Amino acid sequence: MTKLLTEAEGSPVAVENSQASSPFLLVCEHASPRLPEKMGTLGLSPAALSSHIAWDPGALAVSEILVKSLDATLIYQRFSRLVYDCNRPPEAQAAMPPVSEVFEIPGNAAISAAERRARTEALYLPFRDELADFIAARKVSGRPPVLVTMHTFTPVYHGRQREVEVGILHDTDKRLADGMLAAAGKTKRYDTRRNEPYGPADGVTHTLIEHGLKNGLLNVMIEIRNDLVSDEIGQKVMADYLTGLLGESLASLSQ
Repeated sequence: MTKLLTEAEGSPVAVENSQASSPFLLVCEHASPRLPEKMGTLGLSPAALSSHIAWDPGALAVSEILVKSLDATLIYQRFSRLVYDCNRPPEAQAAMPPVSEVFEIPGNAAISAAERRARTEALYLPFRDELADFIAARKVSGRPPVLVTMHTFTPVYHGRQREVEVGILHDTDKRLADGMLAAAGKTKRYDTRRNEPYGPADGVTHTLIEHGLKNGLLNVMIEIRNDLVSDEIGQKVMADYLTGLLGESLASLSQ
């Protein structure tokens, strides 16, 4: 398995508004449920392939609104995390998960070393390099970006209802997260919590570490409960909320 993507499928990475005037760099690792043609269905049903195990529903839609409201750059992965989860390093089993929540993924059950390399080279490395190159160029120009990764989560996980509506996640650098949580405490529009429903111990901060912490950038990961952004109205309301939190937090750090 030497080349995963066909020429017609194009690049695995998409970039929007690369010349943005603001420092915000939005990253959406789980933007799409699309599978490369050569992967077939991975043995999954159409329902499973359109569910949250394949992507983060609403994350890209909210991100694209934020591109405009913040004048931000957006970089996202065009293929499903079922093939490669770009928020995981190649050595992590969760990069190509054999099981996601209650779903077994037959096409990921016994991946050879050669296939792991092919997936990594086709999807992860171009994504990693695009981010690294963008950040390096901005740093050289004296405009280091503010890294914001965008995700959504399912309201029910392993049969348990999740009450949290928006998660503000961070690893060892909590500067931006602290400011956002302080701003969220003033509005109380959504139940917004620190490092929920996931946190660093769950292995979800790879992008923050690789591209944020290692470059000394302000960084944060946003998790939105996906039932809140299932339509255009919800997406716009959420984007407005996040625009306020991000703007207020960055302003407080600039004082």
